[in-house]
Amino acid sequence: MPIAHSELIINPDGSIYHLNLKPHQLAATVITVGDLERVKEVSKHFDAIELKVGKREFITHTGVYKNKRISVISTGIGTDNIDIVFNELDALVNVDFQTREIKKELKSLDIIRIGTSGAVQNEIPIDSFLLSQRGIGFDSLMHWYDNDGGDLAFAKAVSQQISRSKLHSAPYVVSCDLDLAKKFQSPEMINGNTLTKVGFYGPQSRKIRRHPAEKNLNEHIASFNFEGHKITNLEMETAGIYAMANLLGHRAVSLNAILANRTTGEFSIHPGETVEKLIKFTLDSIVA
Repeated sequence: MPIAHSELIINPDGSIYHLNLKPHQLAATVITVGDLERVKEVSKHFDAIELKVGKREFITHTGVYKNKRISVISTGIGTDNIDIVFNELDALVNVDFQTREIKKELKSLDIIRIGTSGAVQNEIPIDSFLLSQRGIGFDSLMHWYDNDGGDLAFAKAVSQQISRSKLHSAPYVVSCDLDLAKKFQSPEMINGNTLTKVGFYGPQSRKIRRHPAEKNLNEHIASFNFEGHKITNLEMETAGIYAMANLLGHRAVSLNAILANRTTGEFSIHPGETVEKLIKFTLDSIVA
């Protein structure tokens, strides 16, 4: 049965509503970045760029790096945008735009997030790289979908040890794709468990003029332990990325440049260099 026009919105030029992309313009390997300015910082390494498309905060460059076709897309900040981006990426490869019907043979994308993050453990150094083995969602995105619940045991432990307030939605936990993650394992890569929050200030217990409702939240997060697994860092997209990739049958991994340590109060003195190193590492790992 065709998907209604109100559910799948296709622009007059045949592109998907928000991303402004046509199906043939998307590569099977996708890098996502939050910052739209970071798209060009990735694509400047491409040997050739075949297109640049933009609409709102969603900027896409598709090109070739060492004979590998790659698309890099800015998602903007937050899991609400991840919901938009991942549904539209999936539609681009798994829906026939002419008939508006789901294709019989579904495709799986490889999706790699290059993002920045703040550590919550003393021993994680500034300017290090961290691969999110799990995304722990303190947002509500996954709960709006029919799903298998993710890692229920881990989520229960998070709820019991951290989520003590009515301020929090029920946490969910989803793992990265282990096969895709193997491509990015190296001596310099830290493996961790990433907590995704719905904001940068209050939700992450930052205070400037207003105090957060839970003043010791980061201490609870840092002290979390489930079968030897700790929470290592905070950011705003990873859990949503893992949830949507898992629900839609795509492979995803989140790579984090650790620019801050919330426990020690440090922040990188050369964040641009650190992100640039992670970009180059990611591209070379994709084609290795």
